[in-house]
Amino acid sequence: MQNILRLILAITFLISGCSAFSAAEEETTWYFQLATPKHYDVWVEHLEFELSGVRHWWHPAGTMGCCWKGPYGPAGIAGRMEPFPNFVAIQWFSFAEQKFYQRLIEIPPEWEEQMMELAPLVTQVDVRMEPRDTLTFGLAPGGEIVVWIMNQVGNEIELARLRANEMERDPNIYRVNTQEYLEENGDYLKKHGVQLSGW
Repeated sequence: MQNILRLILAITFLISGCSAFSAAEEETTWYFQLATPKHYDVWVEHLEFELSGVRHWWHPAGTMGCCWKGPYGPAGIAGRMEPFPNFVAIQWFSFAEQKFYQRLIEIPPEWEEQMMELAPLVTQVDVRMEPRDTLTFGLAPGGEIVVWIMNQVGNEIELARLRANEMERDPNIYRVNTQEYLEENGDYLKKHGVQLSGW
């Protein structure tokens, strides 16, 4: 009789554990961020998300030039991802390189599972354990994309490094924007050049 009771309790525990995880997954609001290294501004032309057969949507992005790592990064343009997508498409123009890049990223199911794992979230009053609810895409020179998961700056985990495809397009489309960019960053580029590795 005791063995039967133990079996019933074990099954109940397993079911409640699974349902608690499912509830937590359903209650989590997912976010995305875009980040770029300082002095290597980009113009994000297209940012699109898709959960196949459910929803396809886009998010306005535009110009950005911060932040890669350190006390302010990775962080940048952000928004919500509802529902959690299985594809993300990014297309951007690199002012430093005068090049266009694009990449369709297939999101593996295990990324969402890894994001559900609890991580410390430090607030002004306490430390909470929360999912890493933000998927961050870093856009670096050379078309490199670095993907992190995080719930705040400082606890990011790198998931992947990808290479975008270079596109053949006329950079003069952004001639005026490039002039403005060079006024702010031209001296830096002359001194340091375009860093294509080490991101």
